[in-house]
Amino acid sequence: MSETEAKVEEAPVEETEAPVKEVESEAVEQTQPEAKKEGPEKWGIAHIFSSYNNTIIHMTDLTGAETVAISSGGIHVNADRYESSPFAAMKAANQVVESARTKGFTGFHIRVRAVGGVGSRVPGPGAQAAIRALARGGFKIGRIDDVTPIPHDTTRKKGGKRGRRV
Repeated sequence: MSETEAKVEEAPVEETEAPVKEVESEAVEQTQPEAKKEGPEKWGIAHIFSSYNNTIIHMTDLTGAETVAISSGGIHVNADRYESSPFAAMKAANQVVESARTKGFTGFHIRVRAVGGVGSRVPGPGAQAAIRALARGGFKIGRIDDVTPIPHDTTRKKGGKRGRRV
């Protein structure tokens, strides 16, 4: 009988140790999700128009009706030839990021647009730098779409039948 009493006495000691460990793990689990919850997510759309002359970044809400922030490469550089540069696009994107952060946005979708139509269908040199700067701003990025207008009926270029005469 003394052996069974010794086993019974040991069992409660082990049980008291186990719940203490569970309580510690629960406390750790409770602190991590609280840090992740910051509030409701607010999403927007970043419209990037990039040509060989300028880069314009226009951020709106999800409907596209309300402008949150807008900036162009020409605002941040002095010479006209630098308006479409990656540096100017990066500066414009950083300004849009700061403005969107103050208005409570947490993520956005990106729409990249080139000139299109009868012009170039390839985005200018500032497009990729602008996307990279927006990504480094600390926002969540949803979709990245190319919304360059491409005609399906082969619109005529300007210049007439014989082209531009130099």
